[in-house]
Amino acid sequence: MDSGGLARRWWVMSQESIFDEMWGREGSLRDPYRRFSGWLDGEDPKRLRAKQREAEDLFRLTGITFNVYGRAEAEERLIPFDIIPRIVSGAEWTRLSRGIEQRVRAINAFLFDIYHGQEIIKAGRLPLEMISRNEAFLPQMIGVSPPGGIYTHIVGIDLVRTGPDEFYVLEDNARTPSGVSYMLENRETMLQMFPELFARNRVQPVQTYPADLLRSLAACAPENTGANPTVAVLTPGIYNSAYFEHAFLADQMGIELVEGQDLRVVDGRVAMRTTRGYKAIDVLYRRVDDDFLDPLNFNPESALGVPGIMDVYRAGGITIANAPGTGIADDKAIYSYMPEIVEFYTGERPLLGNVPTWRCSEREALAYVLDHLDELVVKEVHGSGGYGMLIGPTSSKKELAAFRQKLIARPSNYIAQPTLSLSTVPIFSRAGLSPRHVDLRPFVLMSPDGIKITPGGLTRVALKKGSLVVNSSQGGGTKDTWVLED
Repeated sequence: MDSGGLARRWWVMSQESIFDEMWGREGSLRDPYRRFSGWLDGEDPKRLRAKQREAEDLFRLTGITFNVYGRAEAEERLIPFDIIPRIVSGAEWTRLSRGIEQRVRAINAFLFDIYHGQEIIKAGRLPLEMISRNEAFLPQMIGVSPPGGIYTHIVGIDLVRTGPDEFYVLEDNARTPSGVSYMLENRETMLQMFPELFARNRVQPVQTYPADLLRSLAACAPENTGANPTVAVLTPGIYNSAYFEHAFLADQMGIELVEGQDLRVVDGRVAMRTTRGYKAIDVLYRRVDDDFLDPLNFNPESALGVPGIMDVYRAGGITIANAPGTGIADDKAIYSYMPEIVEFYTGERPLLGNVPTWRCSEREALAYVLDHLDELVVKEVHGSGGYGMLIGPTSSKKELAAFRQKLIARPSNYIAQPTLSLSTVPIFSRAGLSPRHVDLRPFVLMSPDGIKITPGGLTRVALKKGSLVVNSSQGGGTKDTWVLED
């Protein structure tokens, strides 16, 4: 395959203002892709098409699926996977890692502060209403200090790129970040299908993540826990969209996957049912939202959580990862204050920039957004998965008019951002290589022992030509992400 000629053809056909991670803006092959491109030049397109089908078969056999909601019944779909890897140089990753670590430390410090002294509010750096009127703020967490002072045990930081040295944080995921199982399965699939590629390229490994996760969770166990803490994963059950990941991670860590009905409070401890009776749990990696975690403290109708678990938690009898109440750090209005948050808690300027954000709760910002709706991306402050958002430049007049009414009715429910020119990475399509927009979700583990960032993360790709929406629920797919050793 003439990857150079083919790639240049689609690059010339694309908008020159868009930065492509393989070909830059000038059509010159970028250094991280040189060895891969040399391999691609010698490949038969028929073989690659067969490999793409083989990848789909592997995903189907493994059961790597997700559920799509919003219809009468949930629909189970295969995760689309593209065989062309996204490649990041070692130097680029080192710079990104510094910014990610700085941000995660600031988020954890922010969470401790808002549930204790609220010094950032007293200093006038964050308005009180950002907390007092925020549905993700949990009064039940006020004064609670989690074991080791860790709120954000597992964090996903969504990054986008607009140029060679231009990276921005698009979202913070500090509540229950998902997608790490796809990162691991993507790598396993590529290793099986193209072992020669990994012999040519010095790619940093990601396969140690489950062991790293277990070690990090165990390090967050409550005081006076024995040498081998008991760790379990709490899932809402098989109908949850991320159930595959819950089961996958429990299996990879060699620990129990439990549901709320498997747990109960016994002698002041949260214990799980076993064939030998109930066994106390030291650390619970929960994938259940706050509102459903404890029917005695939150939603009384919940059948997914454990009655009384918050009382055990407040007494120091169990570690819940991530800590209840961390969802406020995912709030997109709070996101708009992240530069101030980072500077307040670290004393440093942010190493990773935020996307400029208009808070529609503010009168002047709302007026601007309404006047420029066809140019902006508008998101719900607590939205996720690509739902409830508007991409102005690609929306019809009817869609714009309908969203305008939503904004006017509930302005505090929305923020708006400019439509960024996201970078592209080639995918293997029927026509050969074609550019598609991507983002990146690196995964971060935090414990009293330190912070560990897995090299790479989950690259999500918008498989529809020209689309900026990368979420799998909206038609996006995934790629293997390579961080080189250089």
